[in-house]
Amino acid sequence: MATTASSGKPAWQDTLEASGLLVIGMETPGPLPAVLTAIHAVTGVEVTPDATVPESHPDAAAELDRQWQARTSKLPLMSDNREFLILPPGQGGSSVGWVLVRDDSESGLPSRVAAATGSPEFLALSADGRHLCAVSTEEDEYWIVARTFA
Repeated sequence: MATTASSGKPAWQDTLEASGLLVIGMETPGPLPAVLTAIHAVTGVEVTPDATVPESHPDAAAELDRQWQARTSKLPLMSDNREFLILPPGQGGSSVGWVLVRDDSESGLPSRVAAATGSPEFLALSADGRHLCAVSTEEDEYWIVARTFA
């Protein structure tokens, strides 16, 4: 696993912290969907988005943040103490696996991920492993896809 020269931490941890997330740990509570199962649930050929934002939208980042908040508040994605699981965005995140984080920021997570990585794409999972929500880029749109596991 690559480390960054400046902090000595894994690059994925720096990315999460640059996105405004506090890394709680790698140990996750309870059974969780496998990483590849989660990825397929939001990127498979049969997947349709719960919300779309055209990349050409005059304020695409802010609209993506609004749509993300609207979807994730209904799932619910975050616990009462604002914790959830995330696959570290960017290259190699799926090999890291689920990371428990806390989001104390009030600003939009997709915009913060994009500022840290150059892309708003990421997968997040509720701490109980039941609710999945992802942002992806498909052709000329941003997609938000939400899924619930039994």
